[in-house]
Amino acid sequence: MDLFALQQNEFVHRHIGPNAGETEQMLQTAGVPSLEALVDKTVPPAIRMQHALDIPGAISENDYLRELKDISLKNQVLRNYIGQGYYDTITPSVILRNIFENPGWYTQYTPYQAEISQGRLESLLNFQTLVSDLTALPISNASLLDEATAAAEAMIMFFNQLNKDHDHVTRPRFFVDQHIFPQTLDVLITRANPLHVEIVTGDYATAQLDDSYFGALLQYPNNVGAVEDYRAFIDQVHSTGAFVAMATDLLALALLTPPGELGADVALGVAQRLGVPLGFGGPHAAFFAVKDEFKRAIPGRIIGISVDAQNNRALRMALQTREQHIKREKATSNICTAQALLANMAAMYAVYHGPVGLKNIASRIHLLANTLAEKLQAKGLQLVTTSLFDTLVIQGQDAAAIKAKAIAAGINFRYLPTGQIGISLDETTTQQDVNDILAVFGAPVLTGKPSAKTQVPTALQRTSTYLLHPVFNSHHSESQMMRYIKALENKDLSLNTSMISLGSCTMKLNAATEMMPLSWSHWSKIHPFAPKEQAAGYYQIVDELSDYLCKITAFDACSLQPNSGAQGEFSGLVVIRNYFASRGEDHRNVILIPISAHGTNPASAVMAGFKVVVVKALENGYIDVEDLKAKAAQHADHLAGIMITYPSTYGVYEESVKTICDIVHQHGGQVYMDGANMNAQVGLTAPGLIGADVCHLNLHKTFAIPHGGGGPGMGPICARAHLAPFLPGHVSLGGQQQHAVSAAPFGSASILLISYAYIRLLGAQGVKQATNYAILNANYMKARLEKDYEILYTGSNGTCAHEFIVDLRPFKATAGIEAEDIAKRLMDYGFHAPTMSFPVAGTIMIEPTESEDKGELDRFCDALLSIREEIRAVENGLADKQDNVLKHAPHTQPVITADEWTRPYSRQQAAFPLPYVKENKFWPSVSRINNTYGDRNLICTCEPVSAYEEATA
Repeated sequence: MDLFALQQNEFVHRHIGPNAGETEQMLQTAGVPSLEALVDKTVPPAIRMQHALDIPGAISENDYLRELKDISLKNQVLRNYIGQGYYDTITPSVILRNIFENPGWYTQYTPYQAEISQGRLESLLNFQTLVSDLTALPISNASLLDEATAAAEAMIMFFNQLNKDHDHVTRPRFFVDQHIFPQTLDVLITRANPLHVEIVTGDYATAQLDDSYFGALLQYPNNVGAVEDYRAFIDQVHSTGAFVAMATDLLALALLTPPGELGADVALGVAQRLGVPLGFGGPHAAFFAVKDEFKRAIPGRIIGISVDAQNNRALRMALQTREQHIKREKATSNICTAQALLANMAAMYAVYHGPVGLKNIASRIHLLANTLAEKLQAKGLQLVTTSLFDTLVIQGQDAAAIKAKAIAAGINFRYLPTGQIGISLDETTTQQDVNDILAVFGAPVLTGKPSAKTQVPTALQRTSTYLLHPVFNSHHSESQMMRYIKALENKDLSLNTSMISLGSCTMKLNAATEMMPLSWSHWSKIHPFAPKEQAAGYYQIVDELSDYLCKITAFDACSLQPNSGAQGEFSGLVVIRNYFASRGEDHRNVILIPISAHGTNPASAVMAGFKVVVVKALENGYIDVEDLKAKAAQHADHLAGIMITYPSTYGVYEESVKTICDIVHQHGGQVYMDGANMNAQVGLTAPGLIGADVCHLNLHKTFAIPHGGGGPGMGPICARAHLAPFLPGHVSLGGQQQHAVSAAPFGSASILLISYAYIRLLGAQGVKQATNYAILNANYMKARLEKDYEILYTGSNGTCAHEFIVDLRPFKATAGIEAEDIAKRLMDYGFHAPTMSFPVAGTIMIEPTESEDKGELDRFCDALLSIREEIRAVENGLADKQDNVLKHAPHTQPVITADEWTRPYSRQQAAFPLPYVKENKFWPSVSRINNTYGDRNLICTCEPVSAYEEATA
């Protein structure tokens, strides 16, 4: 390779950890002569891809950034007054630099290991407090995906609450006010159809609900900007025993009577306008708050307060909502990826501005909107409503003529199907902007100060206080804010600390070059409903990335809309459902799911209206083909398909996978492939070659989108040609027969840039090489560990795929040591535990990814081997079964430096068990957390100051 070709391929060697010398040593340890020999030994020949991927070759980082800048300039950044749930905002620079652009925040994992996640947990608790205070509802979760899916979650929660027996539904109807955002109604229809929920739209003011309804949804302020008093309607709904959800706007609630005070059972929406860029639709954190009676049913994750082993305050995810999909086919929700990074940004926005700052921002927007309304009315224009927060809708105008003038002035309004014109102001709007809007309508401009009047009825003006906690009243200078963000970051182990070897979760490098363009204004400031010609850059990325993903999966069509892996599963199954419906085969309602499947699989199947039939596994972890044959034959008349993960969740390439696909096809079903383990397929095989019909791809795993402390994620689906007509549509795109699965047409569109960059920077050879090294790294670690730990499953040639399972169950009998003890002890060695007790209880699943070099792999193996010796000390009677270094792990700095030390092992062994730990010690900020205490005493908002004083006393 000449110097110039070497430059174009530079990123491969920056993304993949081991160099040539390390590779040779690792192959020797793994007992294979070459990387190619290892792959041949591991991946069954019958499924191997025989051609090179038809995607572009690698490109240098500098050339890529230059090319992407040119593509970005095809997007036109106009002043957007489109609204409809999306608003321009000002991201404070201190938050942009220190959170959004900071790998210490965007490379964190979901806070399953709470002792090394206290910083992001604190920030998410702030988010819950913000939501709870502004909505005046006591229980809030730590973010959902977007407003539309949050509304769907409210609908399903209400449905389940009043229809315990889904086979005999007594209250099937859900009322949706006619002035809901159209994209929300679009997603509600998608989610309602599989469950046979009947959505009834109408005018809340004249609607008469009876006991056939289980709930209702209102928008506040609504789709035409009106601020309505819903109290009488809410009372009417409650009189029938049904529930009410209100989609609302957090910034508006700084001025308006909150939903909780109006009587709503649920308040939901999206926190985007609290400092999170538009990004052509996402990612943005939804919010969801409920009355206390729903605390066991609320979807998603709740951050709760508990205590640690030293009785200090400590945070963790509350048990009942830690992951609802683990209930499998009995799941009430399927929230897997949240939008934690964006929730943290919104929370920090509220911390930085405080209650006074938030009210000032809301008031400025409101005063400018009122002034605009007065000036337009003075011109003789007719408004749909004058009781408004930030949005006014004008009727009786020539929309086409106004649009031409507005575009010429660099302005986007919203043009409703009714011919009305909507104008939504936001935090970025200035008095000059208002004058520019007035000029478009030929109205007199503002010469003095904006109107100080409000048209909101007195009964709907907020009088209650909010954000009284010190955290929202202490960090208003940039120095204070910077240090607060850093203090929280320091409590969290992220990829900039050490490797995070989570099996199935693929915590790989999120390269800076992949991330940088997200902050560029030509990507960040595009409204998702801007005219297509203004988003040509985004459409180019969408088209090219869709094509690359189709080539990689060997499929024909792609939808980038699903904005999480679980949403991708649901979307793929809805595609299958709609395909059969189009053929008059609605009776095909059975999905086969192996016992080893991800918990989201059965939850997704039930959400999509299917009945789950479980297929057994063999002792070696393979799908039991004989049981599959029997189940497929038994349910042949009703078989819709099967959900499989490949390589299997046990980290093995099953040789029988093509047979499995053939059996299902022979009985009339479709094959859905869970793409969670795609990092072991790219360039070597593909779902389309294996025999699948549709799959989802976790872009936040294989394709390098960061996990962000639990999200954002993306779960696009790719499918064969016969399923292409049934991919998700969107109300904003028009002319498409299918309904949407997310609020924006391309989901969290801005982060698609990351996966696009990943593919372009690595190129066809590079993405294949990444797969090769994912397999090598896993097999190298397996070879280092297998003499001291039992490895549960391997392929027929004794190798694993890109991950492997270590059995820790024997140690419970020999030493009283549990998997949790080992996970917590790893923190003392500076590491996050691998995936615990999935797919087998009492085990850990290790996936090193291709991004880790031999030195880091060795440090992790050394840690596990050292822990094995600590277990052996207990087994041999050299350490006490209860009072030992594993049972007390993790060890915090205050514990280690306390004046009194009474433990039977040394401080040195506790805190610095291996020499490398001394070089860069990561201290867990709390000791082992008492989950039971927290679940018995559920507190999920910041405690009043008095609680801290009592704790101190």
